[in-house]
Amino acid sequence: MTQVIEEAVKKVLEESKPRNFTQSIDVVITINDLDVNKPENRLDEEVLLPNGRGKDVKIAFIAEGELAYQAEKAGADLVIDKEQLEAYGKNRAEAKKIANSYDFFVAQSDLMPTVGRFLGPVLGPRKKMPKPIPASANPEVILGRLRSTVKVRVKDQPIIQSIVGSEDMTEAQIAENVDAVLDVLDRNLEKGQKQIKALYIKTTMGPVTRVI
Repeated sequence: MTQVIEEAVKKVLEESKPRNFTQSIDVVITINDLDVNKPENRLDEEVLLPNGRGKDVKIAFIAEGELAYQAEKAGADLVIDKEQLEAYGKNRAEAKKIANSYDFFVAQSDLMPTVGRFLGPVLGPRKKMPKPIPASANPEVILGRLRSTVKVRVKDQPIIQSIVGSEDMTEAQIAENVDAVLDVLDRNLEKGQKQIKALYIKTTMGPVTRVI
């Protein structure tokens, strides 16, 4: 499978027109025999891509004191304290803007009740509720991991679409990332990858190539 995926990636890259930005590479998977009306079949996992996403990831860190300082020092894209959380609670439009602008949210565990109260109504529906972490956590490690993480979901259709890299990565790196996403099927589906109906590779604005 890996070799076939590499060949598909190569074809997609060759056929994709030059753009004035670096395009993402996505994998799109349709699944057989999956009843999405059953909650247990609605996948929602985070996958660590072995070669990274190849694109920037925006991460908001909700913390106070030393943890907030360390998060900012480690390169968090946004650091939100308790006072700012309360301000977002009074400004729904701004809260929605924040929710839409960041890929991941992380929160100091003792601030989670406040997060739930003021940002929960906008983060919850977007499946972006923060991961709670202790005040003693190392933000550099957490940020580093999240920058190589993608969310793999099945919601109301038996389809998965996930970023697996960018066009400036090698075919082998992207294929390895695709394999990491396929592992989700092996962990969650009764027949694993045998339930794949079709698998496609595509760029952000370019052609689609069917792998299987």
